[in-house]
Amino acid sequence: MKLLASMLMAAFLAAPILPAIAAGETPAAPQANAKIDLAQGAAGFTAVCAACHGADGNSTIVANPALAQQHPEYLVKQLHDFKSGARKDPVMQGFASALSDQEMKNIAGWLASQKSKGGFAKDKDLVVLGERIFRGGIQDRNIAACAGCHSPNGAGLPVQYPRLAGQHADYTIKQLVEFRDGKRGNSLPMTQVAAKLNDREIKAVADYIAGLR
Repeated sequence: MKLLASMLMAAFLAAPILPAIAAGETPAAPQANAKIDLAQGAAGFTAVCAACHGADGNSTIVANPALAQQHPEYLVKQLHDFKSGARKDPVMQGFASALSDQEMKNIAGWLASQKSKGGFAKDKDLVVLGERIFRGGIQDRNIAACAGCHSPNGAGLPVQYPRLAGQHADYTIKQLVEFRDGKRGNSLPMTQVAAKLNDREIKAVADYIAGLR
């Protein structure tokens, strides 16, 4: 009786893979999530990304974002969005489309391990307005404070919100304008906030962010 029960149990456990065997397929073994390979990430970044984003992720081209020390989850999401077209950029879509999910994770992990060199504010008259909006929002127009999601020092919140501290003001201005004008649509909260900002306020916030440490 025990032998019969054992045989029935074995047949039950094997049932899900029998059709695959019958079809000439080899059932795939369960695989654990692959670990981040920082060496491969560094090599991939150097080959694909460094020309625009700097050798260590600290871009010197103000139109291209600094990526060093950015949260890896955010970077992976943006790469997937570029790849799928959810975030529009023909140059980035071409690069992202060539990357596998693991390559994206490796590159993002390596960038997160690099130290941001930061930037600085340039317009002392506007930076006061920028600080006020970043830290307190604009209450009479229901504009939320940037610090509520991106933290008071611009460090962001891992997984949820990107690091902003030290980002090039020119790049931040471009992104806020694109959120406001509907050209970038892969973040509903940012679209809703940017929609209420005028050009001067966007420039002020971007300048303040550039000087955050």
